[in-house]
Amino acid sequence: MSNLNEITLKPKKEESLRRFHPWVFSGAIARKPDSVEEGEVVKVLANDGSFLGVGHYQIGSISVRMLSFKDEAIDAGFYERRLSKAYNMRTEIGLVRPDNNTYRLVHGEGDNLPGLIIDMYGNTAVIQAHSVGMHEDRSLIVEALRKVIPADVLQNIFYKSEGTLPFKADIEPEDTYLFGGESADAVAVENGLKFNIDWLRGQKTGFFVDQRENRSLLEKYAQGRKALNMFCYTGGFSVYALRGGAAQVDSVDSSSKAVLLTDENVKLNFGVEPRHRSFSEDAFHFLKNTEKDAYDLIVLDPPAFAKHRGAINNALQGYRKLNLAALEKIASGGVLFTFSCSQVISKEQFRLAVFSAAAISGRSVRILHQLTQPADHLVSIYHPEGEYLKGLVLYVE
Repeated sequence: MSNLNEITLKPKKEESLRRFHPWVFSGAIARKPDSVEEGEVVKVLANDGSFLGVGHYQIGSISVRMLSFKDEAIDAGFYERRLSKAYNMRTEIGLVRPDNNTYRLVHGEGDNLPGLIIDMYGNTAVIQAHSVGMHEDRSLIVEALRKVIPADVLQNIFYKSEGTLPFKADIEPEDTYLFGGESADAVAVENGLKFNIDWLRGQKTGFFVDQRENRSLLEKYAQGRKALNMFCYTGGFSVYALRGGAAQVDSVDSSSKAVLLTDENVKLNFGVEPRHRSFSEDAFHFLKNTEKDAYDLIVLDPPAFAKHRGAINNALQGYRKLNLAALEKIASGGVLFTFSCSQVISKEQFRLAVFSAAAISGRSVRILHQLTQPADHLVSIYHPEGEYLKGLVLYVE
């Protein structure tokens, strides 16, 4: 490992790394060689020259994403060891089974692979790189994946880079199969339900895997209720509500493509389903024109209202406005599932925004459940920033 470029930190800036936090911020760096290139593996040293670890260098506020706090080579063997641990853990906790072949295999820092996301959809792994280093290492990752996951399970590996990676000027985004492609089955199974996954054109890797457990919880509340699924995307909550015995389910999304995906997934599981209706419409506009008491089960799962800290105040106003609109319309005895997937919004901030909406509505509102991301979206205890999904289930009188 002696041939690696070395980055030396300012005095006392090594303390977070000694506590195994995986990020080195640009302001913590005292010296770095002029020859260091974005995406390369570098050695990180404390100001006194002592070794701290190795990681991917990148231009930006997070300058190094730590891959190991040991002096080890970042090669195919390294990725095979990390991916093997990730796959074995998902198997041990019961996520990999015949009625569930949809799960997150690698969740960045939570799996000690910062900048890497891998989602499994049936026989296809979809890779996203959120760092230049992971983009550069994609062939090593593919090699390791094919060794870790049984060949009869893994038949395709799709690499999705468009819109995810802060690219260097000389890197062209590419969405392509790095392995297979001919046998890719776009239908995956989650808790016994079938979903069409559009990893080529869909958001993220094609499906919101992180709401799996929360969708299951909603199913338990659905019996006999009239449900509204706002920001429905692929209709995950809608399909679970229908299986749970909902009397009616309305799915709403501003994207007509998302509404078509929802309709396809409903048909895939239930055929022609008279209990389901879909609407391509703005959420606030739809709620404004909704009659009071029309629904007694509402899901609010909006896209991230804040993607950086400068947008926090506007985001909190958005959450308050959205939840107030739902609270003003939901029937007495209704259940509201409300979420924030904005990483920069804390649980306390989100809860305060929902509290403010409840107070303005003047209704009796109680918390039934406090929700978060599932076990395959691991949060490292050394990296609390990895906890991004926040949810509340409210009983409204």
